[in-house]
Amino acid sequence: MAAPETISPRSPRVAAARRLARRNFRGKERLFLAEGPQAVREAAGHRTPAGEPTLTELFATPEAAERYADIVEAAHAADARVHLADETVIADISTTVTPQGLVGVCRFLDAPFDTIVAARPRLVAVLANVRDPGNAGTVLRCADAAGADAVVLTDASVDLYNPKAVRASVGSHFHLPVAVGVPVERAVAELRAAGVRVVAADGAGDDLDTELDAGTMGGPTAWIFGNEAWGLPEETRALADAVIRVPIHGRAESLNLATAAAVCLYASARAQRA
Repeated sequence: MAAPETISPRSPRVAAARRLARRNFRGKERLFLAEGPQAVREAAGHRTPAGEPTLTELFATPEAAERYADIVEAAHAADARVHLADETVIADISTTVTPQGLVGVCRFLDAPFDTIVAARPRLVAVLANVRDPGNAGTVLRCADAAGADAVVLTDASVDLYNPKAVRASVGSHFHLPVAVGVPVERAVAELRAAGVRVVAADGAGDDLDTELDAGTMGGPTAWIFGNEAWGLPEETRALADAVIRVPIHGRAESLNLATAAAVCLYASARAQRA
């Protein structure tokens, strides 16, 4: 294994990585940044739907390269270029206030929606008009934890590869198929055709506890989650087979999007196991 090369702050590789903080460059290059040991470790062991190694490049401080020697080894095994860089270079590339010494450049990894539907999923999270990247990444993490088969981001939702979304998912980007840019009408129609019950999560719906008691939640289910500020529009709710709300038993005004998504997804996961 060749020793990592030490990279100059003026290297074109540093400039190219820095540009990936901007959406237009990510889309043009079909590359995004993964920061920190957890995300980079997951990226190093992952392959895109096309079968290519997801991690293409790794920037690491000497201290981080020593501390996380297993990640550097995994990056080499994935044929990624590994660069040693000082903390100023890492800070220049990173989008966090306190970088952890590792930044990976990754290929896009979203899956075709057709592939997700063809796999006959039992639990899917559909993000419709979710604009906050932190919310999107956290819902992706919740879906991963609940054992969902896939996540779908509609064409009106935030960029899957926004650095804040990648950080908020804490590596879950690399754990389950995610489709992007799917019109909500298409998502609903094709999931329903695949035998999936489509449920809209909305405060104006029926009580989740009642649905669970009635035994209606045990089949394949896709949850549609909307924008935290204004929820789901009427036309989206009308597409669903049911509209269901998380009951508020205490005095809280509401739940935030990620918390509500976790409750809904875990409720479905438990009902399906039963």
